Amino acid sequence: LSQHCWPMEKTTVLITGCSSGIGLGLAARLAADGRFKVYATMRDLAKSERLLERLGGCCPDTLEVLQLDVTNPRSLAAAAQRVQGQRLDVLVCNAGVGLMGPLETCSEQAMKTLFDVNFFGAVRTIQAFLPAMKRRRAGHIIVSSSIGGLQGLPFNAVYCASKFAVEGLCESLAVVLRPFNIHLTLVECGPVHTSFLANLQRPDPEGSEMQ
Repeated sequence: LSQHCWPMEKTTVLITGCSSGIGLGLAARLAADGRFKVYATMRDLAKSERLLERLGGCCPDTLEVLQLDVTNPRSLAAAAQRVQGQRLDVLVCNAGVGLMGPLETCSEQAMKTLFDVNFFGAVRTIQAFLPAMKRRRAGHIIVSSSIGGLQGLPFNAVYCASKFAVEGLCESLAVVLRPFNIHLTLVECGPVHTSFLANLQRPDPEGSEMQ
């Protein structure tokens, strides 16, 4: 009997925050693997060159770069529309920002921006892609958390607060998603060698509060 080898169906993954750091590394690794179809999303598509460089050019079969700003509901809706009809197996909520400095130097606007990305951005992203997973009764959501979601870190009070919030969100969600066969994973990273620190929002060292 001749055996027919059917091509294995690729696992479809959508990742937010792929312009640098863990998002970029993960997207490049999975797209190079061949077993995955990766939707690598980022707020600013002009920053996609680093990802394509890492892969040595375009990989149309395994990588598609999409614009997605987790703070913009219309951008999220457009991305969800783009992958509609594709079976999304894994959603990676990775987009995040930092804010470092003594609490008195953190402006309310900077704190709101941080929560808008780190907490509400994760909420919006999950809300956009969860209904299709629920209908299919299959899926895996992976959320980038931090050691700062488990314990407070000096000069990172607001960042840790946002990650504590993400932990509460995901622990609560995980329970109600189990009957839908949707798994939720929190990845609690320690320091990772990325440009995250360079991208941090910092107070003005010359500012009077810092003095």
